Amino acid sequence: MTILLTGGTGYIGSHTAAVLVEAGYEVVLLDNLSNSRPEVLERLRQVTGRTLPFVEADVRDRPKLAAVLREYGCTAVIHFAGLKAVGESVRQPLAYFDNNVGGTLALLQAMQEAGVATIVFSSSATVYGEPQYLPLDEAHPTSAANPYGRTKLHIEEMLSDLCRAEPAWRAACLRYFNPAGAHPSGLIGEDPNGVPNNLMPYITKVASGELPSLGIFGNDYPTPDGTGVRDYIHVMDVAAGHVAALSFLQREAGWHAINLGTGRGYSVLEMLRAFEQACDHAIAHEFKARRPGDIASCYANPAKAASVLGWRATRGIEEMCESAWRWCRASKGATRSP
Repeated sequence: MTILLTGGTGYIGSHTAAVLVEAGYEVVLLDNLSNSRPEVLERLRQVTGRTLPFVEADVRDRPKLAAVLREYGCTAVIHFAGLKAVGESVRQPLAYFDNNVGGTLALLQAMQEAGVATIVFSSSATVYGEPQYLPLDEAHPTSAANPYGRTKLHIEEMLSDLCRAEPAWRAACLRYFNPAGAHPSGLIGEDPNGVPNNLMPYITKVASGELPSLGIFGNDYPTPDGTGVRDYIHVMDVAAGHVAALSFLQREAGWHAINLGTGRGYSVLEMLRAFEQACDHAIAHEFKARRPGDIASCYANPAKAASVLGWRATRGIEEMCESAWRWCRASKGATRSP
């Protein structure tokens, strides 16, 4: 099978590409490089031992997408391409709806045109909104609290409607919790442009001396240490989840929503201490006021993934932190000594 990965040079896309190649798939990468770097292609060549086909294009370019699907004989799509910063989505909602929802619409039309009807969609636990109960399972009501989350939810609903209208379609919406860590080689990892929005890359940049201090927003939550608790999952486990989803869709038609999480939460301070162990030095941090909209705890019930995909997370926070630090040192070198 040949799989098109939109957003294929991004953080999760590049790791999934490596795992797909290892599993025997042919892979085509498509990305506009708005939040990734072309050097990823050479790093993937080193990881996989192969030069992967790459097309620089925007996911909203329907004719180009259809041409790529036909040219490479793609049989399925894994759709990562999308803007993903919650705060930015609040400031620029139209850009998010245009890129995420409009881009997905163009992709689905291109797939129809090319006769491709299998898609794995990179969704998010943000579609659940504020938890009504924990752990979150797929039956939990959906209610996104920001434009980014609403784009994910709209896309899920669009895929659900499409599968209902056209029974040949197969769609798996993988609801990620908090991917972290890097490839064990240290050759690929998370390196967002600008100031990171997520905890792990922020900690990494503070540990390496690129940023002065980690701001921890809130230390008075009803959690064991007062800081927010989230379900962090190793990016290699997330990548393996996509391979499992592709195999599942070969057996099952229709629309499916599936959590990818570990089933337990780690607090901000737990992640910080684990990273200090990995890099072997203290990491500067300061407590700040809670951010509006943040919640105390959020973690998954991953039972459905185990049942229908035969998948479960196998790596813990120690491996997340160690691999992220290895990636940081290999790609840039730490600017401070342990």
